[in-house]
Amino acid sequence: MGMGIGPSGGGPSAEMNVTPLIDVLLVLLIIFMVVIATPRNKGFAAEIPQPSDSNHIVTPETTVVLQVARGGDDQLSLRLNQEAIQFELLRGRLEEIYKMRATKVIFLSADPELAFEDIASVIDATKKAVPEMQVGLMTAKGR
Repeated sequence: MGMGIGPSGGGPSAEMNVTPLIDVLLVLLIIFMVVIATPRNKGFAAEIPQPSDSNHIVTPETTVVLQVARGGDDQLSLRLNQEAIQFELLRGRLEEIYKMRATKVIFLSADPELAFEDIASVIDATKKAVPEMQVGLMTAKGR
């Protein structure tokens, strides 16, 4: 039981009723706790290249580069390690190359004027050939 100051008559009181405010505060606290506790959506995992050791030298035999450009008749022109290859034969050639390799990494160098759909179709073909393949995209600076 609390003590009141002022007239004890039944008239209006100047005291603030804080009970509803405490209820609102508790509801807000619960909402914030739930929002913070829920796991965040994650995007694709990005593997950032790390500086190589001086002992590990990448040789041309271990690096596979697939170059994509626009050829004649509005067709894609593909070069696998500087060797021209047709799009239809790409899957079989990649399966042959990566059959005995432990690291399944390919670097894709594409002409900047190509449409995204063309590049995506080449990436899709490499993934169909070797499902565990990691595709690295080369920029103009990395060429």
